[in-house]
Amino acid sequence: MSANSFQDWTRKAAALSFRNQAFIDGKFVDAASGEVFQSINPATDAVLAEVASCGEADVNRAVAAGRAAFEDGRWSRMAPGDRKAILLKLADLIRANLEEMALLDSLDMGKLVTDAVTVDAPGSAHFFQWYAEAIDKVYDEVAPTAPGDLALISRVPLGVVGAVTPWNFPLDMATWKGAAALAAGNSVVLKPAEQSPLSALRLAELAAEAGVPDGVFNVVPGYGATAGKALGLHMDVDCLAFTGSTAIGKMFMQYSGQSNLKQVWPETGGKSPNLIFADCEDLDAAADMAAFGIFFNQGEVCSANSRLYVERSIKDAFVEKMIARAEAMQPGNPLDPASKMGAIVSEKQTQGIMRSIEAGKTSANLVAGGDRVTVDGKGCFVQPTIFDDVSHDDPLARDEIFGPVLSIVAFDSEDEAVTMANDSIYGLAASVWTDNLNRACRVADRLHVGTVSVNTVDALSAQTPFGGMKQSGFGRDLSLHSLEKYTALKTTWIKYKA
Repeated sequence: MSANSFQDWTRKAAALSFRNQAFIDGKFVDAASGEVFQSINPATDAVLAEVASCGEADVNRAVAAGRAAFEDGRWSRMAPGDRKAILLKLADLIRANLEEMALLDSLDMGKLVTDAVTVDAPGSAHFFQWYAEAIDKVYDEVAPTAPGDLALISRVPLGVVGAVTPWNFPLDMATWKGAAALAAGNSVVLKPAEQSPLSALRLAELAAEAGVPDGVFNVVPGYGATAGKALGLHMDVDCLAFTGSTAIGKMFMQYSGQSNLKQVWPETGGKSPNLIFADCEDLDAAADMAAFGIFFNQGEVCSANSRLYVERSIKDAFVEKMIARAEAMQPGNPLDPASKMGAIVSEKQTQGIMRSIEAGKTSANLVAGGDRVTVDGKGCFVQPTIFDDVSHDDPLARDEIFGPVLSIVAFDSEDEAVTMANDSIYGLAASVWTDNLNRACRVADRLHVGTVSVNTVDALSAQTPFGGMKQSGFGRDLSLHSLEKYTALKTTWIKYKA
């Protein structure tokens, strides 16, 4: 962990300069319209920068630059070892600028700088390195054929990949999509969330410094209804990878049908269940991780374990453990290493969370938190909030709140727990706590989600795919499997004299 104090982080934040223009064809440029939007620090309400607000004209320029770069082969046909070396250098540059990258995300969307500098920024460097190392280790195939025939099966880059990323992990999500798409040989046009564009713009600058050729990695900040929609409808975008809400994911699917049938890979909403069985011996560890699973990053995590199902015989005792942990995780200034939670990303998001909390007070038992607070009289902060005695049919247990709000539901049997866990439109992730190996395997097998974490929460790595089922979408990030969505299978059949 960084040894910086609150004063150190504050001083370093004040010294930052922000890249606030679009990055197209290797250059920082204003939006064609000249329009800008404000990037606001949700912890202080201060305007950080006025950022280029890109629209259709800018997306057209970026896609054209990406297409030209793809067609002339400056990246798509570069020797794998050379492409690998450039992405490895980019990983090193992220590490060399670790504190700056962490501060950009902390200031822009309110996350704890200690999390950004120990998790987000080093994670992004790791993922770029991991995909760089994969470039010259993923082989094509030769099909079994009769003598005189040679059938080659190769994975080829698609062309221009549009990436639309969310505000909760700005640098990480840009990396999850960008690193894999670039490793596969594509050009990328990235549209970061308008709430948090600053780290993506700095990433583009570092990519150019690393040697990524002009036109290969472009960043078009702007609103979803303008820049995002323009990417979704563009006739020359071959693939669009999206992380965000289910509603917007459905819109991108529609845009594909209205345009060129581009591949769309959505990773969308979640309402992840966490099942605590009475045969879990270490309930303190389960409570620690349950608190982490909902309050980390202010609960602004698509796979947050926001539904807690506890076996009735241990429920009351477990609730007390959760209350104690919530009370110890009060929000504070994101630049203060002593803070346990940061700020909610925006006023709009804060108001939405508070509406859900106020509605929940009429239907369930509020046992912790429930209030909006300020830090030094400013900012968008919500206490870690817990509702007990929640009905499984309550919106608290069904709707994605995307904030630090936990709903606790009791169960009496394994079947009941699994049935309630699966009774959701979402299927992104789930956790199971038990020391019975048979139960762990049995329950994990029955849960209809993309990732089941047993005796932990939200487990992920570069080696394993991340994504969901049902209305959590079907896109997959991470692992070698994510290369599949950025490539196409191509058969080359050769007749020869045997």
